[in-house]
Amino acid sequence: MKKISSILFVLILMTVVSTSCGKDEPVNPAETFIVNGVTFNMVAIEGGTFTMGMTAEQESDAFDVEQPAHEVTLSSYCIGQTEVTQALWQAVMGSNPSYFSSRNNYDTNLQRPVEFVSWNDCQTFITKLNQLTGKTFRLPTEAEWEFAARGGNRSQGYKYSGSNNPDDVAWYWFNIPSHNEEYGTTQTVATKAPNELGLYDMSGNVFEWCQDRYGSYSSDAQTNPVGPSTGYGRVFRGGSWLNHAYNCRVSLRVGYDPTSTVDCIGLRLAL
Repeated sequence: MKKISSILFVLILMTVVSTSCGKDEPVNPAETFIVNGVTFNMVAIEGGTFTMGMTAEQESDAFDVEQPAHEVTLSSYCIGQTEVTQALWQAVMGSNPSYFSSRNNYDTNLQRPVEFVSWNDCQTFITKLNQLTGKTFRLPTEAEWEFAARGGNRSQGYKYSGSNNPDDVAWYWFNIPSHNEEYGTTQTVATKAPNELGLYDMSGNVFEWCQDRYGSYSSDAQTNPVGPSTGYGRVFRGGSWLNHAYNCRVSLRVGYDPTSTVDCIGLRLAL
């Protein structure tokens, strides 16, 4: 097993098209919201029980912090079909903090995932989004994130989110079209294949902040875990454009300073 070291190298229009999120349903319809003209979808995830952490398909790529594997049971919830885009962040906050944006002479593509946002910035964004919509959006817990990335109750046991081949589902360092010897960039969301639940980019493009504090796993079975009650670092998951494929696996986990901003970390909403 590897030891983890450094993995990082005003009027609001809000429309609900369907109302399936949060209900125990055997399918995963999307609930669509429009905020200041920007549309985003939340996908209903039926609750269930899964094995979280270093499962067999992760093989020798797993890090020690991914163990012990343990049983987790989750209630139903909703999660973003894509990572939060620059367009949605700008619609809510009135500005775009992303490194890969026109402020740094990159093309104006607001369908890239927002990045260069700290965990604290994400809390501010979510608070304002909730004020504008009357909803209770939040970051997913680490367990909710992994269950969704693994395909929930439809999981096929893949190493990455939706495939054993990272090129099918993930933008990472060795397949980004803008890659060169010096640098690369994020890519438009939902341009790789989705996973079993119709979720995009849960492997690669940008890492995604979770709500939990970072801490060691327990071998005990848990129900709706929310992470340690104390500790400084916050969890992010999923790998990014800046990483090797093994950093885009569904069980990979990293803890990081909640005040820090990096051009490979963004977020995905939960509800």
